[in-house]
Amino acid sequence: MKTAPQIIAALTLFAGGCGALSGDYRSEAGGREGQVAVLIDSTLWNSFVGDTLRATIGGPILTLPSREPNFLLNPVHYTSQDALESIQDHRNVLIVGIIGDTTAYESRWLYHRLSAEVRDPILQGTPLIFGRSDEWRRRQEVHYVVARDNAELAQAIATFSNDLVYSYNLATRERMYRELFDIGRQRNLEEVLMEGHGFAVNVQHDYVVATDTANFVWLRRILTDTWRSLFVYYQERVDPTTLTPENVLLLRNALTKQYMEGSQGGVVEVVMTQPITVDTLDFKGRYGFEIRGLWEMVGEENGRRFQFGQGGAFVTYAFYDEPSARMYMIDGMLFAPGFPKREFLRQLEVIAYTFRTARDEALSAEG
Repeated sequence: MKTAPQIIAALTLFAGGCGALSGDYRSEAGGREGQVAVLIDSTLWNSFVGDTLRATIGGPILTLPSREPNFLLNPVHYTSQDALESIQDHRNVLIVGIIGDTTAYESRWLYHRLSAEVRDPILQGTPLIFGRSDEWRRRQEVHYVVARDNAELAQAIATFSNDLVYSYNLATRERMYRELFDIGRQRNLEEVLMEGHGFAVNVQHDYVVATDTANFVWLRRILTDTWRSLFVYYQERVDPTTLTPENVLLLRNALTKQYMEGSQGGVVEVVMTQPITVDTLDFKGRYGFEIRGLWEMVGEENGRRFQFGQGGAFVTYAFYDEPSARMYMIDGMLFAPGFPKREFLRQLEVIAYTFRTARDEALSAEG
């Protein structure tokens, strides 16, 4: 009988222990964002286990205009100690393997690395799924998926792939936060938002205010051949039961029609004929939804609708703030023809998650 993959306390995972470092002076993990180095035996990579990885963690994001993976997988095969050392500089690492086969280098390494308390359940049919931050470098996210055979390994990957993607996304956003705001923030503008609206988000040095009305703020970053957009809208004294994905999409279309008219008269609309994903969300302690999809610029002439040929991806966070009885919508949208979109969209996610209210700041100041 197979049982659910186990989640093990950090101190019992490894043989001999491997506690967190105090005063960590190690170098930071390097490499490009959006990639995961996968330490895996070549036989596994070329089997249905590798197929499962490529279909899930490396699977396509359906809410982007072109085919882009959740994460680009970079396989590193077990051949010697050098293979292990080669992945230690990467920001995102996934270690995948089976134990019990003493003829395979990867199995021997994992067998001796894991404590007996962890090995025994795996050998009895309970795969291991576990994550460790800063395993070899600072600002590094490492996950293990270990089982006793290929079938159980593939099943564990399929079952927990969403959790793995979420963890890598979260670690990526945390790293990108520093990169986005290293050059500078417009703190004066953030103070204006807080004083005028009771909320703020971090504003990068080159964003401009396109619109600032009673309950709608639109920030834009316009470059030569791309632009990024983030708007925040709120409603007062909202009945939280009216916060539904359908109402959020209708509201988004109404707001973009009102505030985002194109230079030739077109308006921004959600593309309802393409995939849209909706996930319930705990947005910094607030109930809501995350909605992803595509937008397009459309117009109407003589009663007929037509497309302008401009469009891109968006991510919307809509949530209810109980202390203020407000419904908030934070929307990130981009236009980047000919460029990969995933990392641009992640940048907008980072900004969205800097959202805070005046109450949040007051509670933070109190400690």
